[in-house]
Amino acid sequence: MKIRIKPIRTSYWRPGTDYGQEIVEAARPHIKDGDILAVSEKAVSTAQGNLVDEAGVRPGHVARFLAETWTRRFWGGPLGRLTKLKDKTMENLRNYPRREGATHKQTTIWYAGLTQSLRHYSEGGIDASNLPYSYVCLPLREPVKAAEEILQRVKKETGMDVTVMIVDGDTTYTWRNLHMAPRRVATPGLMHLGGFLSFVIGRALGLRARQTPVAVAGGCLNPDRALWFASLYHRHSGRGAGRTVWGMAESMGTGLTGVTWKMMDTAPHHPVAIIRVRES
Repeated sequence: MKIRIKPIRTSYWRPGTDYGQEIVEAARPHIKDGDILAVSEKAVSTAQGNLVDEAGVRPGHVARFLAETWTRRFWGGPLGRLTKLKDKTMENLRNYPRREGATHKQTTIWYAGLTQSLRHYSEGGIDASNLPYSYVCLPLREPVKAAEEILQRVKKETGMDVTVMIVDGDTTYTWRNLHMAPRRVATPGLMHLGGFLSFVIGRALGLRARQTPVAVAGGCLNPDRALWFASLYHRHSGRGAGRTVWGMAESMGTGLTGVTWKMMDTAPHHPVAIIRVRES
């Protein structure tokens, strides 16, 4: 196959952004029948306003344990070594902020559950990167519905028949035909063993890691191809303000909760990409 991918830069999608119109206007000059339109779940969910301000969250004892002991000592130590985390990542985890970390863990307990909160990041699809202040973004409540709405809007306003795929940056781990997703998703062929267990197994055994297609509309993609396209999109979409909250704060020259909306506007954002496949 011959594959071309065109990441499309747009403005930063704040809550309330008409992301459907943003996608149509961004894709209109380039899109053709049969293309795959990859869209960031994080960007769509942010535009929908699925945010939690952790500044007002009061952590309980379990959340404090997860931040102060579990994350700092275990993920920053034996679990980090078992899962082959980078030295810089382990250093960040050993210095995991006690106050902000505990409030974040309380949020993940509420919205994702305790077992997902055992992860050191992206617990249940909850993401704090590329967001200002103390905001975190929840995963889409209805990703299939969002994909179908984007599909219908693109069809109506451009006349093109495409496949829409919504992508989460968190990784699915593959062993042969077994695909372990970090959370339950609607994409056929992806199974869920629990985010913590999938991550530990996948990283410890060195399984193939690719980003997760959480919803597909308008076409039929087998699981392996959907994962391949999701990984392709992720590699070409850039880092935005940073892959992690630490990277984001460093790039903006401020503290973990010091990033503002205006700062986010200055970072490059590529929430949409067009993938074109031609059979050789």
